[in-house]
Amino acid sequence: MKINRILLSAALVVVALVVQVSVLSRLQLPGAVPDLVLLTVVALALVYGHVSGALIGFGAGLLSDLAPPADHAAGRYALVLCVIGYVAGLFRPEKGQLRSATGPMAVVVAAALGSTLLYAAVGALVGDTAARHVGLGFLLFTAALYDLLLAPFTVPAIMALARRAENDPLAETGTATDVSSGWLSSGTGLRIGAQRSGLRVKAARSRASRAGRIKGVKRL
Repeated sequence: MKINRILLSAALVVVALVVQVSVLSRLQLPGAVPDLVLLTVVALALVYGHVSGALIGFGAGLLSDLAPPADHAAGRYALVLCVIGYVAGLFRPEKGQLRSATGPMAVVVAAALGSTLLYAAVGALVGDTAARHVGLGFLLFTAALYDLLLAPFTVPAIMALARRAENDPLAETGTATDVSSGWLSSGTGLRIGAQRSGLRVKAARSRASRAGRIKGVKRL
């Protein structure tokens, strides 16, 4: 991995973990907990690809395993996020360009469901039956719901930062920002920037035509 990828990924994962432990874990919501660390791994994997996604997922999961108040064996969540980061990276958009928010939203839902299932499966292998007491179906539903509600406010911003750190031309032209705006406004990922450019062109044409009419009046 490039040094800028490592530094940015580490910083984002640490910030996500701090917010996760200090804020989200204390909300006492029914069922699962919104997983900001998972969303960070998914967002970075969608920009960097499956190999980097797996490495970032492993590192983020290991930090989560060691961060208090961890109550499970170290390496359990590292394995889960490593798999999730690898699979999410396989859905990296062609040429890094997002035409719609539907794809990333589907990846977020799949990641929430997959991470919950994998975590419960690994727990069952080591004798952890906590998921059975809460209800696996309810955990799956709440995990997908909470992550899907949190994703529009985190995933597009993280992807935009990752592209900018990569000196991606798409980031310089504002494509990432446009998709983020479209995701937040309507969930369709429409290119709001392109619409703004069209409005600017129309305004410039109207000013030019107005100036031409004024010149014509002066000549008369």
